[in-house]
Amino acid sequence: MSIFEYNGSAVVAMVGKNCFAIASDRRLGVQLQTVATDFQRVFKIHPKLYIGLSGLASDAQTLYQRLVFKHKLYQLREERDMKPETFASLVSALLYEKRFGPYFCQPIIAGLGQDDEPFICTMDCIGAKELAKDFVVSGTASESLYGACESMYKPNMEPEELFETISQALLSSVDRDCLSGWGGYVLVATPTEVTERVLKGRMD
Repeated sequence: MSIFEYNGSAVVAMVGKNCFAIASDRRLGVQLQTVATDFQRVFKIHPKLYIGLSGLASDAQTLYQRLVFKHKLYQLREERDMKPETFASLVSALLYEKRFGPYFCQPIIAGLGQDDEPFICTMDCIGAKELAKDFVVSGTASESLYGACESMYKPNMEPEELFETISQALLSSVDRDCLSGWGGYVLVATPTEVTERVLKGRMD
């Protein structure tokens, strides 16, 4: 078993019309044994920027703490919040710095940039970025997430439709992966508000 699959995870981000959604499952496992069913994988950097961290849970939490530290220093120096594109470069540089003993995480970054243009991107554990205009996925359920998102996604969705689409994609995908699941967490961000919802899924 790969170290990335040790805790199990499923994270997905999707773009809508001047909004984005980022969702994750809630299972924390040790291989096939479930340890917790309320584990957080989506973290807030500032009100218009979020990061989802799939992979090894301990590395995800360490990486998040380091990113919060770096972002607070940036806020002190620049007196403004970081743009999503800048933050993606920061995460990439931070991961590449540790390339010989990497953080076993695959981050997904989602945010609203200039003119509230949604930005999503993912990268591997050494910081190789992959930008997308529609959706990005990571985690043990990524293969089934690709299939579900390809079939359900359509451009310029309103926030409510985007929530429905990403929720259905997440729930149907984690049912096909035994290392992730136990419900889901969905966050939809628009220029004016952020909505967080917890999904109930199959509890097995």
